[in-house]
Order: sequence, then C-alpha cells, then structure tokens
Amino acid sequence: MAEAVELEAGGRTVRLSSPGKVFFPEHGYTKLDVARYYQAVAPGLLRALRERPTTLQRYPDGIAGEWFYQKRAPKGMPDWIPTAHITFPSGRSADEMCPTEEAAALWAAQYGTLTFHPWPVRRGDVDHPDELRIDLDPQPGTDYDDAARAAHELRAVLAEFGGLHGWPKTSGGRGIHVFVPIEPRWTFTQVRRAAIAVGREMERRMPERVTIKWWKEERGERIFIDYNQTARDRTIASAYSVRPRPNAPVSAPLTWTEVGVAHPRDFDITTMPARFAALGDVHAGMDEEAHSLDALLELATKDEHDHGLADLPYPPEYPKMPGEPSRVQPSRAKKPRPHEG
Repeated sequence: MAEAVELEAGGRTVRLSSPGKVFFPEHGYTKLDVARYYQAVAPGLLRALRERPTTLQRYPDGIAGEWFYQKRAPKGMPDWIPTAHITFPSGRSADEMCPTEEAAALWAAQYGTLTFHPWPVRRGDVDHPDELRIDLDPQPGTDYDDAARAAHELRAVLAEFGGLHGWPKTSGGRGIHVFVPIEPRWTFTQVRRAAIAVGREMERRMPERVTIKWWKEERGERIFIDYNQTARDRTIASAYSVRPRPNAPVSAPLTWTEVGVAHPRDFDITTMPARFAALGDVHAGMDEEAHSLDALLELATKDEHDHGLADLPYPPEYPKMPGEPSRVQPSRAKKPRPHEG
C-alpha cells in the first residue's frame, strides 16, 4: 500500500494515510479517490456544510467493513475546525464538528468519512432550523421515477403555500430530497409540523402515489414523505456526499428541469467532478433565500381544527412528546373487547 500523501487545501496541508486502501471493491475506488473527489466539488460541499453541526458516517475499511456514525467531535480533531454544542432528544449533549473549509472535509476523508450528515441549523443558533427538508422515500414497489413525479407535485404545493422555493437533489439512492431555505425563527417542533402539513396536502393530491403513514405496514406501494427527518437530531445526507453503495454514487443537486430526466446512476465520484467543473454548484443560490413557514403552519392549523388531524408518531428513540398519538404498530394494537351483554 502506498505511503501517506499530503493534500493542499486553502493553505492547509492534510495528511492522508493509506491512500491506496480500497473503499469500493467492485470498482477499486480508494481512499485517495474519495479525497480527490471531495477536492473537486469542495465549493458545493462547503456550501451545504458550512457552519452546520455535522455527523460523519465513517467507513474506516471501506464499504465492505464496519461503519458507524460519529456524532461527537473526534479526539485529536484539529483546533481550526470549529464545533457547535448541540442537544439530543434524550437531553444529552455533545460538541459536533462544523466544517467551514475544504481542509475539514479532507480531514474527515482521512478517517474514512463517506457521507456528511449536517443538521438543518447553523452553529450560531442550533435551536432554530434554517432549512425545511422534505424526504421523498420510495417504498417497495416504487422507484426513483415515482419519487420524481411526487417531487414535481411537491414543487407546486410549496409554491402555493407561501411561495416557497425548493431545491431538489438525488439522495444517492432511489429517493429525492427537496430543501427549502427558511428564516431561522421556528423551533424543530414547528418545522416538523410544517413538514406534516406538506405531507398531508401531498396525500390529498396524490392519494394513490404518496403517503405520510409512519408504519410501514400502512404505506403500500407509495412514496413515503418522511416528516420525521425534520425532528431534532435527524439528518439527511448533504449535497455532494458519497453514499456507501458499490458504484460510489453521490447525492447530486439538480435543477427542476432535470428532475425526472437525470437519474441517480448518472452521478458518482467519477462523473460528478466533470459536471461540477462545467456547471458549478447548481444550488449556489440557496443561501440567498430565506422563506417564511407561516402559510404552511396556517395549513397545519386548518388540518388540526377543521379536519381533526392530530400530531403523528415520533421515531422510537424519542421521548414521548405532548399531543403525540400512540407509537404502537396498528397490527399490534390491542383491539377493544366486544361488549358483553
């Protein structure tokens, strides 16, 4: 295996040990290939990560080996990488790294990071998200094309309720993520409530194609709008992140004209650098926008008051939340006993 190499980034030198270690056996892509990829797309990656508390999804021995999520800033992390103090739903807290420059991404790559999972907040205010993130997750029997159809309807819903502008990207798998830059003046609970309102409106418009049902047994062959991805400590892979699949796909920012035309298989660590060199970051304008959630929160109030639609279940690891319904899977729920006369 080759000796360590040194990579230059923004006036800093990052040492990459074992650069020839194979991370993607099917294609032979190495740790150095991953680091070089992140160098090629650095402006876009840093636009997505800058100042955000970020969880690292690490594969020290490549995708064939063990992996884990690194939430707490690792010991020995350079002091030039800032951190933010964040609180988990359990009440515990941690200092999490906040990438602000290219060298931070390369440092993470040195430790086997493939995917970056940034929080939807900036380190200056970790309790008020500045992005509403909508995850369109294909269920068995559906695929990326179904997610793309749902994404175009989602675009119309966002525009109708507050003139919101979403920015779509591939998940790196079969799904689509749509991020909406918002003013950082709502809590995680309020942003989640807005996401639920979006999901319910989508269900009304595409009942045979879209669902917001939390329990898998109720979803059917539909696109699941995972509203709980907006809950505190739930994150979504960043734009340009490498995903741990055999062909080293990446989460690719798209223009709306590409949704349903481009395909996730078009974007991996070998093809994205050329696209980035030709087009730059097609989501470069995201930080220039900050939308209001007022119209969606009004829709949520209408759903609750006029239609009797209450809150929906949180993930199982969360403490019981006020107003939350039962988390018991419907097929396991106790049935009422018949009245004995």
